[in-house]
Amino acid sequence: MTQFDKTLQFLYDLQLFGIKVGLHNIRTLLRYLGHPERQFPSIHIAGTNGKGSTAAMLAAILCASGYKTGLYTSPHLVHFSERIRINGKKISEEEIVRYTRYLQPAIRKTKATFFEATTAIAFQYFADQRVDVAVIETGLGGRLDATNVLTPILSIITNVGLDHMEYLGSTYSSVAFEKGGIIKPSIPCLVGDMNTDALTLLQRIARKMNASLFRCNKLSTVRINDNTLAGLRVALETDRDHYNDVFLPLAGEHQSKNLQLAVLAVERVRESLGFYRITKETITAGLCSLQRYSGLRGRIDVLSTKPLVVADVAHNPAAIKTLLRSLKDLLVGRVVIVFGVMKDKSYGEMIDLLAPMTRLAITVEPHTDRALGSDAIMTEFHHRSTRAIDGGDVNQGFARALDEQRNLETVLVTGSHYVVGEVLNFLNMIA
Repeated sequence: MTQFDKTLQFLYDLQLFGIKVGLHNIRTLLRYLGHPERQFPSIHIAGTNGKGSTAAMLAAILCASGYKTGLYTSPHLVHFSERIRINGKKISEEEIVRYTRYLQPAIRKTKATFFEATTAIAFQYFADQRVDVAVIETGLGGRLDATNVLTPILSIITNVGLDHMEYLGSTYSSVAFEKGGIIKPSIPCLVGDMNTDALTLLQRIARKMNASLFRCNKLSTVRINDNTLAGLRVALETDRDHYNDVFLPLAGEHQSKNLQLAVLAVERVRESLGFYRITKETITAGLCSLQRYSGLRGRIDVLSTKPLVVADVAHNPAAIKTLLRSLKDLLVGRVVIVFGVMKDKSYGEMIDLLAPMTRLAITVEPHTDRALGSDAIMTEFHHRSTRAIDGGDVNQGFARALDEQRNLETVLVTGSHYVVGEVLNFLNMIA
C-alpha cells in the first residue's frame, strides 16, 4: 500500500464518525492551521440542487478572466482529489499526503469527521497557493456546515427543496433556515427560484443580517435558443448587460437557471469588489470551457453515443423530476435505467417518477454503507409494475444494462453520485 493509499484510508476511516452538525471541530482545525480561511476571498454556495453546477460555472468564468481560482465541491465521483481544484487542476496526491500528515494530530484530538478534515485541507491548500478567489460549495445545509466558517464576498443559495430531512427538517421553512445560515452580516446574497415559504424566511434572515438579498428572476431573464444533448444555447439579459448567444456544454433547461445565477454573481463581484478582468467575453469563454476549468461531470453527461448512455447524479425527488423533464425533450423512446440510491433518500418518490418512463430497471448497489440494497430497489420497481432485474454491484449492473438495451433505447444511469462515479470508473472516464 502506497503512502497515498494509507492517507486516503485514514481520511475515509473518519467517516466512522458520521456527520456532525456544528462548527466546533472545523474551527479547532483551522485555528491549528493559523486560520487559512481568512487568507483568500471566497464565494459561498448552498442549495438543495444545482449548487455544484453553479459553482463550476462560477469557477470557469473566474479562470477564464485570468484569476487563480480555487474550487471546493463534494462529493467526488471517481477520485478524492476532484474535490479540491485550482484553475481546474486537481490537488496532487503528494499534497494530499502532506496536508493530511500535518493535520493528523488535530484530527485525532478533535475526532474530526471526513468532511471537516477535507475542508481544512482545502482551505490550507488555497491559502498556500495564494488563490485570487475560491468558490466553496457547502456539503450539507449551510448554517452548521463545516464550510460556514467563511466570511465570503458573496453568498449564493440556488434553491430550497426537501432533502437530508433528518438533519435539515421536513418543511421548506426549516430547510431554508439551514441554507440561510450562510448569509453573513452586510454580505450580499443571491438567490435562485424559491418556494414562497423559503423565500420569506430567507428575506427575514437577510434583514436581520443587514444583507442585501438579490433575487435572480427579478434581475434577469433567460431564453433558450437551442437545447440538445451537447448543451444549451441561450440569450440572457441581466440588469447590468445582455448576452445574445451563450453556449453552455450542459444539457437540460434547468441549467439555464444555474447560468443566470453564475452570471449575476460575477457581475456583482466585478462591480462591487473590483474583479475588473471579468468581461462579457470572459464570461462566455468560461462557460463554453466549463469542463476544462472545473472538471464537472455527471450532469446529463453523454458517456457513449452507440449505444446512447447518459449519466446524471440526480439523488432526490426534485432532481429526478428536473432530470426527467429535461430528458423528455432530448431523448426518443423509453430507457433502460441503471438505478442505485442511498437508503436515507426519499427513494420511493424517486421510483414513482422513474417507473413510467422505464422499460427495464437494472437495480444496483454502489460500494458504500449508505447504499440501499439492490434487491430492495428491485422490489420497489416491481410494486409499480415495472420490470426490474437485480444487477448486483454497479459494474455488473451496468454491463447487464448494455446487454439488455434495444435499438434506439437510451441507458440512463442515475440515483446517486456514487453510482455515476462507479460507472465513470468502469469506463475509465476520469472525472
